[in-house]
Amino acid sequence: MGELTSLFRPQSVAVVGASRTPGKIGNAIVRNIIESGYRGSIYPINPREKEIEGLACYPAVSSVSGEVELAVLSVPAGRVLEAARECGEAGVKALIVVTAGFKEIGREGMELEKELVETCRTYGMRMLGPNCVGLMDASTPLNASFSSTFTTGGRIAFLSQSGAMLLAILDWSSSVGLGFNKVVSLGNKADLNEIDFIEDAANDDYTRVILCYIEDIVDGRRFLEVASEAARKKPVIVYKSGISQSGARAASSHTGALAGSDLAYETAFNDCGIIRAHSMTELFDLAVAFSRCISPKGDRVAIITNSGGPGIIATDNVELEGLHMARFEKETIEELRANLPGEASIYNPVDVLGDARSDRYKFALNKVMDDPNVDSVLVLMCPTAVTEAEETSRVIVEARDAHPDKPVLAAYTGGAKLAGGAEILSRAGIPCFTFPEPAVKCIKGLYNYGRYCQKQERKEEKLLDGIDRKTVKAIFYDVIKDKRLTLLGSEAAEVAMAYGIPAAPIVLATSPREAAEVAEKMGFPVVLKVASPRIQHKTDVGGVKIGLNSPEEVEKSFIEIMESVSHYLPGVPVYGIEVQKMMPRGTELIIGVTKDVQFGPLIAFGLGGIYVNLLKDVSFGLAQSLFDEQKIEEMIARTKAYSLLKGYRGEAPRDFPAVIDVIKRVARLSVDFPEITEMDINPVFAYEKGLSALDIKITIS
Repeated sequence: MGELTSLFRPQSVAVVGASRTPGKIGNAIVRNIIESGYRGSIYPINPREKEIEGLACYPAVSSVSGEVELAVLSVPAGRVLEAARECGEAGVKALIVVTAGFKEIGREGMELEKELVETCRTYGMRMLGPNCVGLMDASTPLNASFSSTFTTGGRIAFLSQSGAMLLAILDWSSSVGLGFNKVVSLGNKADLNEIDFIEDAANDDYTRVILCYIEDIVDGRRFLEVASEAARKKPVIVYKSGISQSGARAASSHTGALAGSDLAYETAFNDCGIIRAHSMTELFDLAVAFSRCISPKGDRVAIITNSGGPGIIATDNVELEGLHMARFEKETIEELRANLPGEASIYNPVDVLGDARSDRYKFALNKVMDDPNVDSVLVLMCPTAVTEAEETSRVIVEARDAHPDKPVLAAYTGGAKLAGGAEILSRAGIPCFTFPEPAVKCIKGLYNYGRYCQKQERKEEKLLDGIDRKTVKAIFYDVIKDKRLTLLGSEAAEVAMAYGIPAAPIVLATSPREAAEVAEKMGFPVVLKVASPRIQHKTDVGGVKIGLNSPEEVEKSFIEIMESVSHYLPGVPVYGIEVQKMMPRGTELIIGVTKDVQFGPLIAFGLGGIYVNLLKDVSFGLAQSLFDEQKIEEMIARTKAYSLLKGYRGEAPRDFPAVIDVIKRVARLSVDFPEITEMDINPVFAYEKGLSALDIKITIS
């Protein structure tokens, strides 16, 4: 349990700001601690009272004769610092500050919060809050909060950044029989945050599932490290709100434009095995499924239904979620045909018809679950005049128990007539939903988590050869010295080549004659491009000439480019003209970098060229994860470009290992030089053997 033991399992608790008045927060906290069954010492602190809720009251923490391990502060914001210092001097190990009035109210509150954190650090105290509801631990038991409801106990740890949301969920959960082992209101996260509590819950034997409602993540790098480790031990399910605000910034590159506001979170969650919910309903549906079901061994789903419509809906959703409908063995189909009515559907989904009683469900369910091609089962029921909801539910429980390696979920689409059966399933640990869609989403979540756990630990990174950090450092130094943030094409190509990224030869020339000499040495044909950090789209101002085959053409084109740019953009600084070797066409790709505030560099890959923003065939990965070649291949496989690289409609395959190598090198470059804010290599021509980067843009901070 580590350093959070003093929060969840303290030997003693003081409530600073305790009150005798019912309805006040200081009174509610004292009552909650008592009524939760807490077995340690409780010390109400209030200088104006002698006794509160039958307990002796003390004027200050320092006046308590015994040791105080945890203190809950419920005093006005202006008195919190003084109370925290008194706790520190008295040797208190942890604080829960429920008081509001800190950074959430503006600058003055933010300064007060900083002082509070410094006070805690001075005395070696850990703090939850401020501006929080408190916490609960059902196994201690302890309710150190001002919630009107105490959890009934369960195997779920629930962390919430919203206190109001937490209170509402607690009230709702008690009505549906969903219990939590731990409940934590994160508040302002001034000291302890979701990362600390995820780490704690991952190592808590009483917790089976970790559930989070969060609005932001402060330390993205540490979050990835802790969450990845936690997810290998137990499911971590997150609902992230505020997705429309996190990425609102101007982007100058294709990669930056393609990286949406929520993309970094989505990429990070996928990378570290977090199951992401996209609504509060889905969050708790997944919580129920994960707390009651094992992960299936595969993605093959069987459906048994007494009605065609729900069966079709469920089938549609299985395919929409990327799962597969199980294909039964011949023996299974023959058994179903021989024993079900002639009108029944014996293929998947199995429709046992509206007149099915529990015996027909039992036969079909057991035959389907015996089939080796079935990994999980979804049982659907609609109420008919002959439906035996409760007896059928008992049959489902028996079948689940006989096949413990295959998760069973249900959707009972009805009301009072099916309620008794649904309750039997729930008590037996079988998730039962009203409609098929959430049940299928839960099967998908269970399957994805099972796949994540089956993956091998990340292999040790193989060192890349041909890395020249000194050259890159020198180039960036010169660019900053020149008061620029955007590299010229020739500089960017030099950076790429310093990291072993194959780039088409490119040289900066400052006169027509020099350009012609460079072209002759390079070999024709060549391309000319205007070199200016202020010009993003060179073709729009006549700044590009392609397919030049002689020195005379090069000299003439040099002059034409300079005149055209001067006409369209007078006064814009031009460093010269870049001469680049014209490469044979290949499969056009884009490889890029964009920097996220929380999680660092994101690497993009997809179809490149002029269609990059039109088709948006791109996937992203966290740079620090892409030193693993398996991760890179998974990222590539999420794009249509993958099919082209592997060979499409008779086309020869491209050099797939070379593409993987370049992505790894771009990832290494972005991690080694965090000053890179954006980078585009577009297009990259991929050939049957090797590849070549044509247009490289790099922006630094």
